[in-house]
Amino acid sequence: MPYPSEYRYSKEHEWVKLEGANARMGITDFAQHELGDVVYVELPKVGRKVKQHESFAVVESVKAASEVYAPVSGEVIEVNKKLENQPELINKSPHTEGWMVVLRIDTPKELDNLLTAADYEKHIGGK
Repeated sequence: MPYPSEYRYSKEHEWVKLEGANARMGITDFAQHELGDVVYVELPKVGRKVKQHESFAVVESVKAASEVYAPVSGEVIEVNKKLENQPELINKSPHTEGWMVVLRIDTPKELDNLLTAADYEKHIGGK
C-alpha cells in the first residue's frame, strides 16, 4: 500500500493528516500488518489533552495489545466512533476509514519532527 504523500509519519508508526489547525491521526498500514487482526480499540475521550509521544489509545489484536502514541500535542476534538463496533476498519483501511482521533494541534512546529512518506518508507525498509 502506498503511503499518502500529504501525511506525516512517526517512527512509532502513526500517521498525521493536517486539516487546517487540526490533525487526523491513526496507525500506518505497516503497523496494522504487524499487529494482525484488530479486535478492539480503546480511544481517548473528547476533550483529553495529549502531549507529543504520550500514549493516547490502545489497539488490541489477535497477537498483542499495542499503545498508540501521539505524533503531536493537542486536544482530542473527535474520535472515530465506528471503531467501537468495527475495529477491523484499521486493518481494512488504516489511512482513511480506520482513522482514530482528530486533535486540535497545540504546537504546529512539532509536525516538523515527523517523517515524510518517502522517509517513512525508508524507515520501515520499503515494506
